[in-house]
Amino acid sequence: SETFCVTNMQKNKKSGRGQIVFHTTVYIYIYIYIYIYIYIHYLTAFGGILAIPLILSRELCLEHDTLTQSHLISTIFFVSGICTLLQVTLGVRLPILQGGTFAFLTPTLAVLSMPEWKCPAWTSNASLVNTSDPEYIEIWQTRIRELQGSIMVASCFQIFVGFSGLIGLLMSFIGPLTIAPTISLIGLSLFDSAGNDAGKHWGIAAMTTFLIVLFSQYLRHLPVPLPTYSKTKKFHFTQVYIFQILPVLLGITMSWLICYILTEYNVLTSDPQAYGYQARTDLKRNVIGRAPWFRFPYPGQWGKPTVSAAGVFGILAGVVSSMVESVGDYHACARLSGAPPPPKHAINRGIGIEGIGCLLAGAWGTGNGTTSYSENVGALGITKVGSRIVIVASGFLMIIMGLFGKIGAIFTTIPTPVIGGMFLVMFGVITAAGISNLQYTDMNSSRNIFIFGFSMFCGLVIPNWVIKNPSSVETGVVELDQVITVLLTTGMFVGGFFGFVLDNTIPGSAQERGILTWKKIHEDDLDEILVPSDVYDFPFRIGSQPCFASWIRFIPFCPKSNHGNSKKDHADILETVKENDINKNVNLTQAVHDTPL
Repeated sequence: SETFCVTNMQKNKKSGRGQIVFHTTVYIYIYIYIYIYIYIHYLTAFGGILAIPLILSRELCLEHDTLTQSHLISTIFFVSGICTLLQVTLGVRLPILQGGTFAFLTPTLAVLSMPEWKCPAWTSNASLVNTSDPEYIEIWQTRIRELQGSIMVASCFQIFVGFSGLIGLLMSFIGPLTIAPTISLIGLSLFDSAGNDAGKHWGIAAMTTFLIVLFSQYLRHLPVPLPTYSKTKKFHFTQVYIFQILPVLLGITMSWLICYILTEYNVLTSDPQAYGYQARTDLKRNVIGRAPWFRFPYPGQWGKPTVSAAGVFGILAGVVSSMVESVGDYHACARLSGAPPPPKHAINRGIGIEGIGCLLAGAWGTGNGTTSYSENVGALGITKVGSRIVIVASGFLMIIMGLFGKIGAIFTTIPTPVIGGMFLVMFGVITAAGISNLQYTDMNSSRNIFIFGFSMFCGLVIPNWVIKNPSSVETGVVELDQVITVLLTTGMFVGGFFGFVLDNTIPGSAQERGILTWKKIHEDDLDEILVPSDVYDFPFRIGSQPCFASWIRFIPFCPKSNHGNSKKDHADILETVKENDINKNVNLTQAVHDTPL
């Protein structure tokens, strides 16, 4: 609405210095508002992106190497920014942010828990770790290179599934009873990391959890006034639900500040062997001075990636889970941003670009892949801004943040119990998000209760038993033993496998299985209608003419021709979308006609 007001005033502008000043003031407020929304999206993804390298650091033998931890944080921010730009401009082209994925964490931890990749005991002792020692550097770099190669190879499968159009075939066999245990076990399998970090000081961890819960649940409907401008009300304050948008960031920041105050007044113990010492904020203060101001992450910065069959098959389980979750995110993002439902070619392209993003993440060495961020999809419904330019700017911001080494170093100084308190909330929400998929099924059915219960229980029991009995898997082929061990210690794979097999073999109606409701939620209601080309087509009409050729339209990721549509047809499509209540949150015209750059 602000943009429309400025355009209107320009058409009817009068000469005079006062008018120029008025226009300039309006533009300044518009830019301020845009920057606010950019930071909202960036900060919403902050918790998830930051958590991944902090979890991996312990398994990579980097528990006491905070400088390398900061490099990992900078790298994952840098790559997430690049992947976001690729997705918004060439991928599904919806205003959706890309970042690290927890779906890769479970198989990654399973790979690193194998005997040959377990960290030497001395790396857990800070007094014995010399971060500049070549032997120590080789220890952690060999592990991250193993992850790099596995992620890069597994990402090729996602690229193939996306650009070949096989994602539609895959989705036809995967229903709520497969998704529910798979996603839930991602959160449940990370309980050990949450407990270890929170246990460094349960008081600080509980305070962090309390603040996040307070902001996200009790104060989420409490608006905060922010200055804005409109044609009728001129300059005034608008209500923004900041606690609902940034509960994790606010909770971490306040706990971090309290820990700083307690450290400065020596309330927290200064004895390294005493309980609560890890809550101090001065333990890693030197890393900020050691970190460079500017550091450019580059592919292969940790050395030449290595590949193993065990790592590839393990990461593949995370790839499949990430793909299915992303398809749901695309539909939710389209609904909240006021765009028509994404057609098949846009979904295929989006999944393919996510595969390319995982390939880049592996090449750069983040230790993780990338996926669409559900948290930022939810932010669209809260901010009511479905503009691509905001997400593009957020991507550039993440790239810039990844280039400044001291920013990543600052994040490593967050006290461990504060991170643990954040994990308690974050992993619990991931578990609940997986279980929420059961709403589409008939849970009064003994069939569905059996499938979900059995899948979940096996996803907890089998990995636990294999971890305690690592020598139990012996086929005589070392490589095969490694593959089986990694898969059986990956809870999300075990649970998802049983859910997939049982749901597709045990007789049950489509209504009982939740397939009808599931497809109704995720199907393309307007797939037969040629949606406006500037929503899901390539930017700046790139490739539009070749795609009008009769044979190229069969390419799964190529936009279909709509050159025969008249302006009246275009208006009818928009009206149809409005009648389907897709435009109830955001201005449709802004989302449809917004250019990517």
